[in-house]
Amino acid sequence: MIDYQPLIERWRDGELDTWAGRLPEQIAAGLSHQRYGDLPRWLEVLSALPDLPVTVRHLDGDRVGADCDPPLDAVTQNALRETLQGLHPWRKGPFELFGVHIDTEWRSDWKWDRITPHLDDLDGRRVLDVGCGSGYHCWRMAGAGAGEVIGIDPTPLFVVQFWALQKYLQQPHVWLLPLGIQDVPPKLQAFDTVFSMGVLYHRRSPMDHLQELRDCLRPGGQLVLETLVIEGGPGDTLVPEGRYARMGNVWFLPSTDTLLSWARKLGFVDAALVDVATTSVEEQRATDWMRFHSLANFLDPEDASKTIEGYPAPRRAVITARAPGTRRAKNP
Repeated sequence: MIDYQPLIERWRDGELDTWAGRLPEQIAAGLSHQRYGDLPRWLEVLSALPDLPVTVRHLDGDRVGADCDPPLDAVTQNALRETLQGLHPWRKGPFELFGVHIDTEWRSDWKWDRITPHLDDLDGRRVLDVGCGSGYHCWRMAGAGAGEVIGIDPTPLFVVQFWALQKYLQQPHVWLLPLGIQDVPPKLQAFDTVFSMGVLYHRRSPMDHLQELRDCLRPGGQLVLETLVIEGGPGDTLVPEGRYARMGNVWFLPSTDTLLSWARKLGFVDAALVDVATTSVEEQRATDWMRFHSLANFLDPEDASKTIEGYPAPRRAVITARAPGTRRAKNP
């Protein structure tokens, strides 16, 4: 089921010892049955997953997953599919378990392909993924050689989805904590690379978020940040009134120049724009694994360059930057 004790024990008496002491209380709050009424149902689904022999695990391809030889028979495969559907909706992926393709709302592999050319070598590094969903990119980071990957996301369904996948992926150096960035101890400076993808525009104070990310990084560590942006020059920022693409918690959409200036103002060095892409209805869409409305329903039906509210359609930029100081050769 869900057991964080091995991680807590591994962090004891090291640079993350202080966080290890807080984790039991934080995890209990993040997975509170009183606070999250659907959690018992999701945990029942988790416990109902069958024990299956794993022959091969895939962490470095588009579909993260596991397989066996010989393949599952049709009856067992269909039963597995039905059980995993009990954790609907699946937002980030894709995954494939024993021939069951979990076709998630997002083609998160497309995003990974856009950012990988710009990443520092992850081999042996400790990585933090903020707002990681069910952990798709965490496993891709592990597949790229990361020594320890810590994802954080406060949504209990995503946490249970992670553990459903972890049942078969069995990666002891990959974890997803039911926390937000505000739960990470201040000025931790313990991660070689920090990812924040699709989070900044949900924060009421983007400057505070950037500071939190910097405080997680070791000197010389790399920030990889993706967020919604608008076209424009230095200082230009859109603050939507009401909703943006039917999302109620969107606060600041800067131009790329503004985003880079924010990073520099917070003390990051070598800030660079490495990718800009308009989100397409092929990259974010409804599927059998996410049957609610998706991007096509959030755009103006007469003009796909605008949201349903009349704002510029979603456009996402990726920047990289570095915490000041000298990067370590390797983790101790």
